[in-house]
Amino acid sequence: MDTSVVFDNATQRFHMKAKELFNEDEIKRIESAVQQAEKRTSGEIVPMLVDESYDYPRAEILGAGLFSLAAAVSLSWAFFGESLWHFLWLFALCYFPFKCLIRNLPALRRRLIHPDEISAEVEEKAVVSFLEQGLHHTRDETGILILVSLFEHRVHVLADRGINAVVPANSWDGIVQTITDGIHRGDTCNALCAAIDSCGQLLEAHFPVKSDDTNELPNLIIE
Repeated sequence: MDTSVVFDNATQRFHMKAKELFNEDEIKRIESAVQQAEKRTSGEIVPMLVDESYDYPRAEILGAGLFSLAAAVSLSWAFFGESLWHFLWLFALCYFPFKCLIRNLPALRRRLIHPDEISAEVEEKAVVSFLEQGLHHTRDETGILILVSLFEHRVHVLADRGINAVVPANSWDGIVQTITDGIHRGDTCNALCAAIDSCGQLLEAHFPVKSDDTNELPNLIIE
């Protein structure tokens, strides 16, 4: 099961890097929320923050090409009588500055990427991270990944098959909405803690904690 939601029009904090988003106290609160939730269930909950799910090189190449083309045509026409030779060196001169500009302006780069490509890359990042972090190796197949991808403005939730067998897919919609609402309010830490608690409550009904339960996964991953 996976659920993905966009958080467009979020606060300015989402221009920050993942490692800068939460302070030390907020990190401890999130980790504590995971620990408290996992005391009630044998499930494993892993919130994960990443700067971006993919680097989207095509957006830089196409964007730089389009902007350079427009600039070179305009300058060539204005100053050199539409000379092809002047157009070529103007295009080459403009290309790399525009490429650097797009790379360093996330809002501009995001507009050069089709939403379907963004959704596909975030989903792929969630699946790859789920496997890399070993969420598919929990004893009862009860791992949950909560991925917040900052550049893409996406929250993506992915659960293992043990959970999918008993928990309806739409059960996660409210949890994802809790996070996105908190992001829009600028209250991301509290929203994430509340979502983690809700995950714990949901899992507790189907996967109560066992006497020999151990913490199998990290309580927070920040890349």
